[in-house]
Amino acid sequence: MKKPPHKNVTLSLPEPLLRRFRVYAAARNESMTSLMAEAIRNILEKDGETARARRRFLDRIRNAPDRGTGGQIDWRREDLHERRIR
Repeated sequence: MKKPPHKNVTLSLPEPLLRRFRVYAAARNESMTSLMAEAIRNILEKDGETARARRRFLDRIRNAPDRGTGGQIDWRREDLHERRIR
C-alpha cells in the first residue's frame, strides 16, 4: 500500500519535553515523526467520536417520545422532592 506524501512542518517544543520525547521514541525504536502522526490521529479520532456522540445525544433529545406531558411541564422541583419539616 502506497503511503500518502508527507509535508515537513516546524514544531517548537520546550527543550526538556523534546529531550524526553527523543528518549521515548528511541526506547520504542520509532521515529518521532511516526509517534507524532499517531498522536495527532488519536486526537482527531477522539474528537470525531465525541462529535458523533454529541450528535446522537442531541438527536435522541429532539426525537424523544412523548411521555404523556404533551411537551408541557406542569410540576415544580419542590413537588417532586417534598421535604418533611420536623
